[in-house]
Amino acid sequence: MCGICGILALDGSAPDRDLVAAMNESLLHRGPDSSGFLVDGPACLAMRRLSIIDIAGGDQPIGNEDGSIQVIQNGEIYNHRELATELERRGHTLRTRSDTEVLVHLYEDEGPGFVERLRGMFALAIWDRPRQRLLLARDRFGIKPLYYRETTRSLSFASELKALARQPDFSRELDLEALDAYLALNYVPSPMSIFREARKLPAGHLLIREDGSTTIREYADDRPALAEEVREEPRKELEGELRERLLDSVRAHLVADVPVGVLLSGGIDSAVLTALASRVAEKPVNTFTIGFDESGFSELEGARLAARMYGTNHHELVVRPDSHELLPTIVEVFDEPFADNAALPTYLVSRLAAEHVKVVLSGEGGDELFGGYYWYLGDMIAPRVGRIATALRPAFELLPGTASSRRLDDRLKRFARGAHLPPVDRHAAWSQVFSPEARAEMLIREPIPGSDPLRTHRHRYAETEGAEPLARMQDIDVGTYLVDDILTKIDRASMAHSLESRVPFLDPAVTELALALPERHKIRGLSKKRLFRSAVSELLPAQTVRARKRGFGVPAAAWFRGPLRPFLHEVLSPSRVRAQGYLDPAAVTATVDRHLSGREDLSRNLWGLVALSLWQDRYGAP
Repeated sequence: MCGICGILALDGSAPDRDLVAAMNESLLHRGPDSSGFLVDGPACLAMRRLSIIDIAGGDQPIGNEDGSIQVIQNGEIYNHRELATELERRGHTLRTRSDTEVLVHLYEDEGPGFVERLRGMFALAIWDRPRQRLLLARDRFGIKPLYYRETTRSLSFASELKALARQPDFSRELDLEALDAYLALNYVPSPMSIFREARKLPAGHLLIREDGSTTIREYADDRPALAEEVREEPRKELEGELRERLLDSVRAHLVADVPVGVLLSGGIDSAVLTALASRVAEKPVNTFTIGFDESGFSELEGARLAARMYGTNHHELVVRPDSHELLPTIVEVFDEPFADNAALPTYLVSRLAAEHVKVVLSGEGGDELFGGYYWYLGDMIAPRVGRIATALRPAFELLPGTASSRRLDDRLKRFARGAHLPPVDRHAAWSQVFSPEARAEMLIREPIPGSDPLRTHRHRYAETEGAEPLARMQDIDVGTYLVDDILTKIDRASMAHSLESRVPFLDPAVTELALALPERHKIRGLSKKRLFRSAVSELLPAQTVRARKRGFGVPAAAWFRGPLRPFLHEVLSPSRVRAQGYLDPAAVTATVDRHLSGREDLSRNLWGLVALSLWQDRYGAP
């Protein structure tokens, strides 16, 4: 695990070594154990290493036998031992036990297509001197990040945006389309970044620069099975197969030369990881949990059930409103505006875990793969009751949203507002933050004509024609929300503390089966994650298996109306918003007032506005 960066001078000149060194230094938190550097003709590669596998021999860059091809990698390759054995049989000489070394030899034999052989999470760069080729690649689910910037003079790349921004000619002009998308989604979707000059390499894609041109192409096609190709074996057989695949994935993700723990919430996904890790590990597993004083948000007791059942070394931390003082730090960590308020507890639980271990397993991906979100229920019933819901919308809008019913009331309102829309727009409406009309009022500077925050959503939906309707909606989330919100959150929050997070649910051993399940094994009636819950029920306390999904967010609605009210007024004051120059102060103030009045829960909207304001203060975007 590490942070990587580099520059390729497009005119063939030597790149600025000091500049790359400065870019690399900005990634120190991703790899405090050692650093590596290579200048080879027009290419300069650099990395910061967090030593996990082959601590003594795994420093990068790593070259092939004659040094003509070099690689740097951020990530872990879980099938590297099998690949190393295969490469040695082919006649390659491997000097280390590092998972990174197999990459350069596999590329030698198989060219850019070698990435299709990799089981793991990675963002990597290969410099091929004979071909004068720079290759960048990102794992199929986007677990590890990779940004790039191309100008007439150079092509540069880095694990985080802050490294690219070290370049003296980097323009901080905002991408107005990205800003519009951020207000809609609470994150900046790939391939955009908040800055016009930088892009994200999408998940499952390659970027190749050679012969004077740059090409980007998708190499991974992890799409749901067509309706006629779903797995139709008896349910019990599928449950047994799923348990075996989950165990195989957890076993692979525990391979490390350093201590490994589990981020344990009160939910079923992390509890399963705890159960399986406890079965495989030779010593009691370390588990880490964050809770709140507000009982409706705290999962401490649920986490304790699994911890007691498996005798883990359990560690807890309670998050209180004064933790908002960390928000400027979190803005620094995420580089771009990022408004998932679960970033705060994720940052804190990562800090807690880093005091005890160097690697953690985390449960991201389980809801997207197996049907765990409430909005999937909406997707399923909307075609049947959409007209009725639309007719009842005026009544739903009058629901008071009291403390005890706010979550249900909010969901009913969202359902009524979106039930009549086409499938992609309806699906997005369940979690949309600011509506198109609200964004038009909020933005002073309008995005370019044709701006569409749902462009990637529509593209993925078109590509899954022939799959079952629910699977198509899940695929949208896998390619958007999972990559740019969920996985971004765990990567930045953990790496800020030099902690490697691994996500066993996104291993091919698991995803291959999940993507082939029929929708009746995921959702039926009001029951979610049906086959998954029954498959793991024997591993967990019954209360955990039956528990409703809480999410991992903070009690922002109450905090903003209570202890954080002065902070809210300060960060979103009309003078401050006006000076930053992108949002209408009157529209921002109206959003604040509507929430504070208690008539609506607009805490997600406000958290996004606060994150944006703090980000603008930090990065000084014009």
